[in-house]
Amino acid sequence: MPSDTLIRPYAYQLGDDALEHAVQRAVSALAGRQRADGHWVFELEADATIPAEYVLLEHYLDRIDGPLQEKIGVYLRRIQGGHGGWPLFHDGPFNLSASVKAYYALKAIGDLPSAPHMARARVAILAAGGAERSNVFTRIQLALFGQVPWRAVPVMPVEIMHLPQWFFFHLSKVSYWSRTVLVPLLVLMALRPRARNPRGIEVPELFCTPPGQVRDWIRGPYRSAWGPVFKVVDSIVRAVEPAFPRVARARAVEDAVAFVSERLNGEDGLGAIYPAMANTVMMFDALGTRPDHPDALTAWRAVRKLLVVTDTEAYCQPCLSPVWDTSLAGHAVAEAEGAATPGLDAACAWLAERQVTVLRGDWALSRPGAPPGGWAFQYENAHYPDVDDTAVVGMLLHRNGDPAHAGNVTRARDWILGMQSRNGGWGAFDADNNHDFLNNIPFADHGALLDPPTADVTARCVSFLAQLGHAAEEPAMARAIAYLRADQEPDGSWFGRWGTNYIYGTWSVLCALNAAGLPHDDPAIRRGREWLLDRQRDDGGWGEDGESYADSAPGVYRASTPSQTAWAMLGLMAAGETGPAVDRAAQYLARTQREDGEWDELPYTAVGFPRVFYLRYHGYRLFFPLLALARFRNLRHGNSRRVSFGF
Repeated sequence: MPSDTLIRPYAYQLGDDALEHAVQRAVSALAGRQRADGHWVFELEADATIPAEYVLLEHYLDRIDGPLQEKIGVYLRRIQGGHGGWPLFHDGPFNLSASVKAYYALKAIGDLPSAPHMARARVAILAAGGAERSNVFTRIQLALFGQVPWRAVPVMPVEIMHLPQWFFFHLSKVSYWSRTVLVPLLVLMALRPRARNPRGIEVPELFCTPPGQVRDWIRGPYRSAWGPVFKVVDSIVRAVEPAFPRVARARAVEDAVAFVSERLNGEDGLGAIYPAMANTVMMFDALGTRPDHPDALTAWRAVRKLLVVTDTEAYCQPCLSPVWDTSLAGHAVAEAEGAATPGLDAACAWLAERQVTVLRGDWALSRPGAPPGGWAFQYENAHYPDVDDTAVVGMLLHRNGDPAHAGNVTRARDWILGMQSRNGGWGAFDADNNHDFLNNIPFADHGALLDPPTADVTARCVSFLAQLGHAAEEPAMARAIAYLRADQEPDGSWFGRWGTNYIYGTWSVLCALNAAGLPHDDPAIRRGREWLLDRQRDDGGWGEDGESYADSAPGVYRASTPSQTAWAMLGLMAAGETGPAVDRAAQYLARTQREDGEWDELPYTAVGFPRVFYLRYHGYRLFFPLLALARFRNLRHGNSRRVSFGF
């Protein structure tokens, strides 16, 4: 056995009994959350934007549910920041667009502009430049309510539906989330409907300049030299759009509706994400579709399915996460209890039934030869399986070892191999979705139009393939490992696209390189390990601010969090570290565990779009600490420092 796999002598401060007690309490807590059919699903919380948009959607349609809106009002007031506005994540800085939507929603609910919380929000919004400086999606919402003219938003003609695939802009060149949000929105932007808004709620007080007098709705700063170029293009298209043939426009609207209808996805909704689903509801309404028409009714029920309602408050989730939650919970249980427990067998059976094995979704436009075999993030989303979920589910089914799932694992492997991008990495939903210049069009002021390969998703694929026995020297693996080496930051960390942030990325890659069989003294592993060790906090934990996607220091936060501490532990153990640093982290998790076996975690430790949209997975505080503690227990009771599994 290579020397780097031997356990180094160390007198652990966290005793075996205390460690085992923490693991068993966490197992019991997680088992208590499992559904009768074997799956797990936890709340998925974003910022004020989604619940505010839901409130405005009810006012748009004149389907106002008063008691529900009152509860959403309680939620929105509770998460208002000390700066007067609303942040994008817990205790984060003021965000203009979220604040404009939250203020408008509260005013629609019935809060008076003179109320102290509304006055504080208004002052903050005006100090930030007013609603005229909000982002594109906020200005579209305001245009639908007649609060700004349609010239306040970039031109996106519905005729985009007819552009050829070779053209510089085509739906296949943007991410799945952009595609599903955009297509019904194209219809709305073509028809320019007006919200019913039965209470006549308006927000002129949020503008520094009256909307009719604003002349620079689309302006810099630009991300690159492409920005001014695309602004000129926007001006040209804006001038000629009125001359577009009506017949072509009508046909484009029909094609957009057909695109949506084909992907309506039952009561899980278009793309299974809120903005696309809400736009679908408004699209059908704008087209004059009766509310009781099957498509319109299904679309509305899909939106309502996202609501979380308690006795005192309510909010709307951006989507549901059962496949992700079930696979992550399953890995934690497998580490703690073994891979073939009845609960885990039930979870694996539930997951196996949801593999997409027939339908070729939008991903097939770039990879027509890849056989279907992925999993979606949500209950149903067959047009849009994702690589990350597929790799994590595949690793769990393989670890479970049930021969009945062998075919599922093989299909997952074949699909993932088919989805590898030319640079060796993997994106989440599409291959080679890296047309960076498109993030400079005026519509993409959020900078998240694309789905390029990332280190964390690539790492998951390497881990999965390595767990199945693919050697590091095989072509697909070698290209992926080369991608990961090239993507390492100068300080030794890796950027985390789907989790916050460098701690998440570094954990993911260290697990992958370990699974691929690289020695623990490999320079990339050593530098990643040293980066994590250098970021450990005095209390033994780790934390990272969501602002690390902007200007704050990588791997640094004002407090430790359970999930980020677990990621750092898992990364260090994958890099061969089982000594004092990991012991101190385990002490932190044991010390902060609640009596019921769970942990508290208010900070958001995940991200939808960096700097734009952040997520709080309510399950992360359960399964990641359990996974880390159970692995620490298993490694220190063994005679090797090499983690046997890819996750």
